[in-house]
Amino acid sequence: MAFVLASLVLMTVDHRYRHLEVVRAGLSVLVLPLQLAVNAPFQLAQWASDRLATRRSLMDENARLRAERLLIDARLGRFSDLEAENRRLRELLDSSSRVGERVLVAEVMAVDMDPFSHKILLNRGSRDGAFLGQPLIDANGVMGQVVHVTPFSSTALLVTDPNHALPVQVTRNGLRAIAIGRGVSSGLELAHMPLNADVRVDDLVVTSGLDGRFPSGYPVGRVSQVRLDTGRPFAEVRVEPSAHMERNREVLLVWGAGQGPGEVARTPANPGKGL
Repeated sequence: MAFVLASLVLMTVDHRYRHLEVVRAGLSVLVLPLQLAVNAPFQLAQWASDRLATRRSLMDENARLRAERLLIDARLGRFSDLEAENRRLRELLDSSSRVGERVLVAEVMAVDMDPFSHKILLNRGSRDGAFLGQPLIDANGVMGQVVHVTPFSSTALLVTDPNHALPVQVTRNGLRAIAIGRGVSSGLELAHMPLNADVRVDDLVVTSGLDGRFPSGYPVGRVSQVRLDTGRPFAEVRVEPSAHMERNREVLLVWGAGQGPGEVARTPANPGKGL
């Protein structure tokens, strides 16, 4: 009872007259270490929980950012491919405007993996107007000709194939010759050239138009090597093709003057030769 009465007296005096503020402040200073010691485990647990949550959040955000980066890199790669395709199509369109004949853009669907056969499969067929013997070019020069046609696709024989022959002409002096594929992606050869033929390295070779299939004036390639061997009856003249045989995904099918869609050109029975 004595302690209860003392407590009531102290509470009354403190409430009305504020005489115990100094005592309360001193006791608060003495009790502070004990309060800190009691609260320390709880604060440590809260700090550890916040740290773990922050670390988990950072790890999740890092994983999300890595996934987004991979997606962005993939899209950038696709955009680069689309940009390259757009550039190739612009070059083809510019080439078609220079050609003057009717043309049709075709996409390369497959490439013959036989090392001795240079053929490609196109996504254009007879329903698009493609026909046997139709010339095939890219933005830089002659690529080949169509040798097989179905309603929805066609097969083209490249000028580098050993079975392909093409009448050509040297622009510098008008010398006519036959360009035959050597069986490699970057090789043509002018057949049966005399040892005294006026052919020089870097001469431009174009189609002569004498076969009635390829219009005249299309670039075929440039002379890359001339070898004169007195022990052989003919000179060895090699030509580097102007067309990008192994880098094109889009090509142009060409209709010559006077040919309409689906009209077969006047060519010999063997479609593998350009003669």
